[in-house]
Amino acid sequence: MKETAYNQINPLIRLKETELLTNSQYEQLLQARDAAEVKELLKNTVYGTYLTGDFIENFEYIYAEEKGKLFEWLYELAPEPEVIEIYTSRLTFHNLKVMTKAELTGTNLDHLFINDGRYSLEAIKSAVHTRVSTELPQSIMQAIVEVLDYFRESSLLQAVDIIYDRNFLTFQRQLAEKLGYPEIIAEVQAFIDLTNIATMGRGIKQGQQPHFLSTVLSSSGTIPKAAFLVYAEESFQAFTEFVLNTTYGHALKGLVVPETQELDLIAFEKVKDDYLTGLYGKAKIAAFGPLPLLAFLNAKEVEWKNLRLILISKRSRFSVELVKERMRMTNA
Repeated sequence: MKETAYNQINPLIRLKETELLTNSQYEQLLQARDAAEVKELLKNTVYGTYLTGDFIENFEYIYAEEKGKLFEWLYELAPEPEVIEIYTSRLTFHNLKVMTKAELTGTNLDHLFINDGRYSLEAIKSAVHTRVSTELPQSIMQAIVEVLDYFRESSLLQAVDIIYDRNFLTFQRQLAEKLGYPEIIAEVQAFIDLTNIATMGRGIKQGQQPHFLSTVLSSSGTIPKAAFLVYAEESFQAFTEFVLNTTYGHALKGLVVPETQELDLIAFEKVKDDYLTGLYGKAKIAAFGPLPLLAFLNAKEVEWKNLRLILISKRSRFSVELVKERMRMTNA
């Protein structure tokens, strides 16, 4: 599809960007004395309508509701729904995990469903229960069948997460390739590569076997799975050295702990998010194509993470310095 197809939605996205929290607003929120002052500062933002007495306690529910409404609105406008699905599929696969576990264990987990703006609770539950759907794409149905067939043989509930996580990364790559925009392909490839790095790092630390690591790693990134598996029975220091010699070495070198010469996997997620946000720098000046839309979705995700962190910090009395260290980078 020609990039001019986004001429109608991009001006609306620019207006939406003005609703994002600014750096000065973040600073005010960080310096707030307590949760009550945080709520006062949020009155004139998009979160103002949600400022009930239990706003902080129910923030997870509130932001899930806002996220669902935003996705529904964007699906109505986007000329290529696959661009939105780059982000909403993360929720779709969360829902698949939850409803598959509910099906396999005979429990009701409907309260864990999160609106992805596209597939209803009933559609997900029906697809899992019947193995048939006229709504979900074939690639997602294949993932459902793979999980159910595997569980029939092993009865290992952990396999539900493992198989869906791997299929999710494959689905991301398929979406990017279908869209064909170089910027989107680059972002998705980086997302998969960095996810694989974190997965492999945790696997080595936990002493996981090569067969297990081969199962959980994705083959859809730019770093071959075989290159990771070379380090399946090596030290974490050796794997860290390998990572530093990849495309992502410059971004991750600050995570190496001097005493151990190992990557700090706790701090990894923030650096991963910041790296992906950095890929959207061109979106500020882009007038055509899907980049402004995708950059806004990323910015909104970053905002939710940062606001959640600030709210938790006020409740748990974390220092401002500690919170700043953990906050994600914005493109404000």
